[in-house]
Amino acid sequence: MLRPPVEPMLAQAREGIPAPGALPGGLALEPKFDGYRALLFTPSEPGGPVLLQTRRGSLIQRHFPDLVAAAAQLPPALVLDGEVVVWQEERLSFEALQRRAASGTRTAGLLARTMPAHFIAFDVLQHDGRELVREPYARRRTILESLFAEYSLSPPWTLCPMTTDPAVAQQWLEEWTEVRGVEGVMIKGLGQRYTGGARGWFKVKRRDTADAVIGAVTGSLARPQVLLLGRFDRRGHLRPVGRTTPLRPGAAAELAVHLRPGGPGHPWAGVRFSSAWGSPQALEALTVAPDVVAEFHADTAFERGSWRHPVRYVRRRLDSTADDVPLFADRQDPAGP
Repeated sequence: MLRPPVEPMLAQAREGIPAPGALPGGLALEPKFDGYRALLFTPSEPGGPVLLQTRRGSLIQRHFPDLVAAAAQLPPALVLDGEVVVWQEERLSFEALQRRAASGTRTAGLLARTMPAHFIAFDVLQHDGRELVREPYARRRTILESLFAEYSLSPPWTLCPMTTDPAVAQQWLEEWTEVRGVEGVMIKGLGQRYTGGARGWFKVKRRDTADAVIGAVTGSLARPQVLLLGRFDRRGHLRPVGRTTPLRPGAAAELAVHLRPGGPGHPWAGVRFSSAWGSPQALEALTVAPDVVAEFHADTAFERGSWRHPVRYVRRRLDSTADDVPLFADRQDPAGP
């Protein structure tokens, strides 16, 4: 019997959908949702607890009483792998999901009513108390689909779509990702076993091109390592919108000759930057004059006017000034007008 903590199987990033022979048994392709990866355990005995485990092994069921209550629809001794999401205003809201995950005992019930969670199931690791991790994906998927049909499962339980047609998956990658919260495509082998902790799957994220001004850097002006990007709002304030992955040496050298110190009057003078989204750890950064425009590739994880995941620097925009960069706005199209 599987009991938490159970290591989930992971994916490695790819730039595009691979050839059918890239994984054992051919390809199974699923939409990739921007939520909280979670394993759900139903009790093997009546009256036992429903458990919801994060990717890193923490138990978070107390924050999601709506999912715990809805688990009464599920059979005992079941383990599902999936994504917890919150649907709000015709999109998946990671901000609302964060509020749910941080809720205390007093607020968890209220938020469950105003921001109901959904569980998008894409794998089954145990059914009727029988472990399935050694079964190929195709067999596990058949059992998962039968489970939804047999128990007539409905929201908050959602069966993740799956296709074996790369053309359909490419359409998902191009069109479904227009909906905020759908990031890209997951690729699995129909013949693969479920290997916890292994990066045996692939993931392809949609990446769009956008512009922002460089407001600060890590490293030094002569050798910038990471760019901290911003956009001006309608009041002329420079607002942080994201950070890049580490620059390649050639790109850093080319960019360094165009960077100037920010000086004491810089809009970010004294601002403390976190090392990652939601992290309390401070980042050592040097401000630069906000007049160099960077073009970058970003995924669809865009919340409150900024990108949660590091973006990829492409080039310095020779044909643009800071005035040409889209304005910061909490709910704008991230690419701008």
